[in-house]
Amino acid sequence: MAVEIYRDAWGIPHLRAGSAAELAHAQGLVTARDRAWQLEVERHRAQGTSASFLGGSALAWDRFTRRARVDDTARRCFADLERRDPGTARWVRAYVDGVNEGLAGSTAPEFARSGLTPGRWEPWTPLGVWLATHILFAGFPAKLWREQVAAHLDADAIGLFATDGPGTSGSNGWLVGGERTVTGQAVIAGDPHRWIEDPGVYQQIHLSCPEFDVVGLAVPGVPGIAHFGHTGTVAWAITNAMADYQDLYRERLRRTGAGVEALGPEGVWRRASRHTETVEVAGEDPVEVEVIETGRGPVIIGGPEGIDGDPADLAYGRGPADPAGPVAPPVAISLRYPPRVTGDLGFSALLPLLRARRVADVDRAFDRWAEPVNVVQAADTEGGVLHRVAGRVPRRAEANSLRVVPAWKPGHAWHGWHVPPRAGLTDGVAVMANQRGPAEPLGVEFAPPHRADRIAALLAGKERWSAADMPALHTDTHLASASPLLEHLDALDDLTPAAAALRDRLLGWDRRMDAGSADAALYAAVRGAVVRQLAAHPAFAALTTPPAYPEVFRPWLALVPRVGFALEHLLRADDLYGIDRPAAVRAAVEEVALRPPAGVWGDTHRLAPWRALEPEQPDDEPGLSGDHDCVLCTSGVPGLTDRAARGPAARYVWDLARREDSRWVVPLGASGVPGSPHHRDQLPLWLAGDLVPVVTDWTRLKKETDV
Repeated sequence: MAVEIYRDAWGIPHLRAGSAAELAHAQGLVTARDRAWQLEVERHRAQGTSASFLGGSALAWDRFTRRARVDDTARRCFADLERRDPGTARWVRAYVDGVNEGLAGSTAPEFARSGLTPGRWEPWTPLGVWLATHILFAGFPAKLWREQVAAHLDADAIGLFATDGPGTSGSNGWLVGGERTVTGQAVIAGDPHRWIEDPGVYQQIHLSCPEFDVVGLAVPGVPGIAHFGHTGTVAWAITNAMADYQDLYRERLRRTGAGVEALGPEGVWRRASRHTETVEVAGEDPVEVEVIETGRGPVIIGGPEGIDGDPADLAYGRGPADPAGPVAPPVAISLRYPPRVTGDLGFSALLPLLRARRVADVDRAFDRWAEPVNVVQAADTEGGVLHRVAGRVPRRAEANSLRVVPAWKPGHAWHGWHVPPRAGLTDGVAVMANQRGPAEPLGVEFAPPHRADRIAALLAGKERWSAADMPALHTDTHLASASPLLEHLDALDDLTPAAAALRDRLLGWDRRMDAGSADAALYAAVRGAVVRQLAAHPAFAALTTPPAYPEVFRPWLALVPRVGFALEHLLRADDLYGIDRPAAVRAAVEEVALRPPAGVWGDTHRLAPWRALEPEQPDDEPGLSGDHDCVLCTSGVPGLTDRAARGPAARYVWDLARREDSRWVVPLGASGVPGSPHHRDQLPLWLAGDLVPVVTDWTRLKKETDV
């Protein structure tokens, strides 16, 4: 049969074909037509060539991608896929062929503005896009932060800053078993929290062929539906498990006449792989990048001469404020991550997921999953449920998970893989929001429990739930993490009249971060002032200037965001290095009382999506409800900015009783083409907490073309 392309009222593509390969080709073709610019940006980011048309602002990422060997790892993983699973490899090739066909002659306006011509995708490009998208998901740069905290404060201080750190992506997800629903069939709902991008990071799509019929959220540039899908008889969804599966090694390197050598744990200097690559930068001179790989992995920081030729080894705990002691070797840090070690990126899970009919099928498919490491929830129409961790986490010493470990000392090698933990339902429900749960044995830092506790409490408030009830949970704005600051406010006395009135007003606040709330704006202003007060204290002075590490790691090393996201711990600790916290809170309240915000929370808490190329006519930034620890998780950076670059990158409700009663929405729209009627048509619904119906009845769709 010919491949048929349909659209619903929201421009969402529905594809029907005679085989999985034909369907993959069509998926690639339609994705390229809808999101040509996005696909090419992601291809270049995976290759480390984005600065060639985006300029110097993209150079830091390209340098990291080159040094981390992202493209080379994708090539290796595809070669291994061809050997182990040729059927999936052919399916990926079919998708790539469709992308190349769709890119040919694309007229996306960003190409003309940037001077970029669409290039050619290779069979391994989808693997590179997947890896580049997720390589920072496990937050390995947090180990660099812990090194700084331990060096300038002490090891005990690491726990004070332990929280869902900046740059870490999470999600909400909950499964309500059939015994707790009005239909007797399970409902799965949630929302992945990621950087909000334009075009969006998730693509609503419907894929149908004789082998399967699936609706779900695809990652543009990657075939199939990996994270969130519904086949009619089984549905699945994921959240970030917050597992630690990437290691950083402090390397001792030296140059020789033949190249570069690295000191290994057996005390022997061994030859390291080394070559030089050139990064083209639009409007600037090309930049050479030295690429070194030791027996542990690619060197992503420094080299034989240290960082940018500076031999001061800040990773050893020595910095400008502490020059004493023997001269430390120059710093170089390598990254070890599973696909680089195994040659497997887990793409063999993708086709079995599409073909799944029952929970057992989903379970077996996720046995093949590699990264990122996720918590999976699934349910089927026969009453089966699944709640498990999926992904590859190495077995190694505990120190590897916590800090940067010395490559030349024994005891830090990998020894096989953890068996992914499993869990069940409690009172008919399972809730995951990146808190400590089934993945706890595999991680170090998890999200605070507030989102998970709030979802569980809301679900406990009613005996029977329906799919239509779920948006009320998606959009809940209660902020439990406000308690420590409000407790400090309650204890204050001898305030000026204006500050006392502000204190009393906040103590009567309902703790909801609604866009139209003036009280929420006042709370956020006081919180930001407290964060700045604490971050400016001399006790933290050594942490104000991060090491000269590459720019891509700065979000994990900046003090103000670290204080902002760890404020609960810092306010409740028995002692905080002599900092007078009541005085800091008092100063913050007095500051805000003198210059209170004039409006409501949504005046400053606005959506700020990431774009590779800013539009010629910037769109209005809408005001948002929610906050970092609300179920409606829209994250600014307390103490720095209220603008939210992170939030629900999609919302979904999978109904197992009747797939047509499922719902979904994305922040902007199905199309990535500016000016398209479907570029931003879902934004009003996303802002209001409404969802778009999932349509699977072909008679209700509009046929676009045959291919």
